[in-house]
Amino acid sequence: MSHDDARLEAVVAAQDRGHADGHDYAKGSPHLRHTHLGRMIEERLTGLVEERLAARGRCRVLEVGAGHGTFTRTLVRAGAEVTVTEASRASADLLCEEFVGSGSVEVLHDATGEQVLERAEQWDLAVMIAVLHHIPDYLSFLDRLCDRVAPGGLLFTAMDPLYYPRMSGWAHRADKAGYLTWRLFQGNYRRGLATRWRRLRGIYDETQESDLVEYHTVRQGVDEEAIADLLGSRFDAVEVFSHWSHQAPLFQWLGDRTSMRTTFGICARGRR
Repeated sequence: MSHDDARLEAVVAAQDRGHADGHDYAKGSPHLRHTHLGRMIEERLTGLVEERLAARGRCRVLEVGAGHGTFTRTLVRAGAEVTVTEASRASADLLCEEFVGSGSVEVLHDATGEQVLERAEQWDLAVMIAVLHHIPDYLSFLDRLCDRVAPGGLLFTAMDPLYYPRMSGWAHRADKAGYLTWRLFQGNYRRGLATRWRRLRGIYDETQESDLVEYHTVRQGVDEEAIADLLGSRFDAVEVFSHWSHQAPLFQWLGDRTSMRTTFGICARGRR
C-alpha cells in the first residue's frame, strides 16, 4: 500500500468513526438546532429550486454531504430530483433506507468526498450546507464542482465560518468564549483536552475525527472573499450573506440581538 493510499484509508476510517450509527448531527449544528436558521436555509433552497423549475421545467440538484437528509427533504418537497453524497457509510445507509423507492433521490456513498466530481454529468443546482470548512482545499474543490453545474445553473453554500482575520474582534472573541462554555457541558473531556492541545500548537491530524470536524479552527475559518472571487469568474452573479450562529441556544439568542457575524453563505447564479 502506498503512502497516499494509507493516508486516505486513515481519513476514511476517521470519518466513519466520527459519523457512525447513531451520530447526532444536530448536537453541534446551529442550523439544525435553531429553527430560524434552518428556516432561512430552507426558504433559500426552495426559492432556488422554484427559480430553476420556472426556467427549465426541471431541477436536478447535487447535494454534497447530506448528513441525515434534513435539507434533502426540503429540496424534494420543492420539486427537485436530488443526488446526495455522503462520506459516512452509516449516514449513506440511513439515507438509502429513507429514500428507497422515492424516485426523486439518488444516494452515493462518496468515501473521499470527491468521487462525484469524476461523474460525467451536470446538475442545475449544487448545494453544500456546513461542508466547505471540512475540506482542506475548498477552493480547488469548488473550482472542480463548478464544472458539474450546468450552464445557467446555480451553486449554494451555507453555514461556514467567516475568515477569522476579517471577522469583527468582538464577534470572534464572543464566538470562542461561547464555544468553550458550550463544550464544557458536552462530556468526553479527554478527547476535548487532546483536541484543544493540538489547536494551541496549530496541529491538524486528519486521522482524528474531531479534527475532521473542526479543521477550520487551524486555518482560521473559510475565506469567503476568495470563494466569491473564484465563483465570480464562473457565474454571472454572486451573493455573499452572513449572520451569527452558535450551538448554544442562549448564545444564539444573544448573538441574534447584535450586529455580530460569524458565519456566511454564498449564492451564485448563471453558471457560464
